[in-house]
Amino acid sequence: MQSPICDMLGCEFPLVAFSHCRDVVAAVSNAGGFGVLGAVGHSPETLDVELSWIDDHVNGKPYGIDLLVPTSMDSKSEALAADELERRIPPQHKQYVLNLLAQYNIPTDDLYRETPRGGVGDNMREKGASIVLDAAFAHPIKLVANALGVPPTFMLERGKREGVPVAALCGAREHAIKHAEAGVDILVVSGTEAGGHCGEVSTMVLIPEVLQSIEPYGEIPVLAAGGIATGRQMAAVMAMGAHGAWTGSVWLTTAEAETAPAVKEKFLAASSRQTVRSRSRTGKYTRQLRSPWTDAWHADEAPDPLPMPLQQLISEPALGKIARLAETGHPGAKQLTTYFVGQAVGLMNQVQSARQVVYDFMEDFLEATERLNAFVDDDAA
Repeated sequence: MQSPICDMLGCEFPLVAFSHCRDVVAAVSNAGGFGVLGAVGHSPETLDVELSWIDDHVNGKPYGIDLLVPTSMDSKSEALAADELERRIPPQHKQYVLNLLAQYNIPTDDLYRETPRGGVGDNMREKGASIVLDAAFAHPIKLVANALGVPPTFMLERGKREGVPVAALCGAREHAIKHAEAGVDILVVSGTEAGGHCGEVSTMVLIPEVLQSIEPYGEIPVLAAGGIATGRQMAAVMAMGAHGAWTGSVWLTTAEAETAPAVKEKFLAASSRQTVRSRSRTGKYTRQLRSPWTDAWHADEAPDPLPMPLQQLISEPALGKIARLAETGHPGAKQLTTYFVGQAVGLMNQVQSARQVVYDFMEDFLEATERLNAFVDDDAA
């Protein structure tokens, strides 16, 4: 396709797939799209293992990585010692979680018994992220994306030295301008429909607003994100001026995805109205599947979620235990379990291979563009 995204990334079709699953990344790249591996949870060693596997399975096709280095974070400059992080967590927040789990007959005796180990949030700060980048650039990656905030200077400079584009996600016009001023190569403009961290403005409104606002900064390719699960939606955002699509949720119900079976079952049955934008998981707003867990944090008696990364220190141990018990069939855990997903979940109704999803995108995109062309009078064209 004639898109600057294809030229910059070396892919055939400007469909970018974000996933934590290496199998999905490889399958999408092999099918002509562009797979991006979520790297924030990896150490340099585990990332090397994952990227080596991808190298062996993509036959030279391009792929990239995604990190999460927030512009603002609680004590963002240096990673705090584990015991210092622990002291910053108000006791009432832990107790609120313990009481919630007890209501669903989930044992909590061991939930917060140990102090979190050192290194919490390291990959979300410069030192840890730099080391992970070193590991990533030992492989032929073709993109580095920052998922939250303006990419730090070291990331932008490293991308330029390596000849690898740096992308950044944004959910508001003012964020896009900051990215453009910083020299980002690709903007991922994400509407509130998106899963994970997201803003408040819909994709339909945000794409043209951002495109208009970045005109003074020259030609910056834009990937549209948020609620995109079909080729016709991809054609729609490209008709508005985007150069391709960034997708995440749609891959969570693929055959290759590592999504927990209990969560995947919920996704397949969910409607687009069964997601919620909540700070209950990370401390920043993320869209996730609604469950009694998210409902509890929106109740009048709920404590205000803590800033990142403190909220994660109380939520992730609980949600991890909930997820494990849900896979054993525990009734309470199956009700509580949740995960990041966008409003496109209502379109994710069957399990397919990642390769087939790419092909469906391509076919649907072509049909949509043909429909658009049919509206144009031949003489006028």
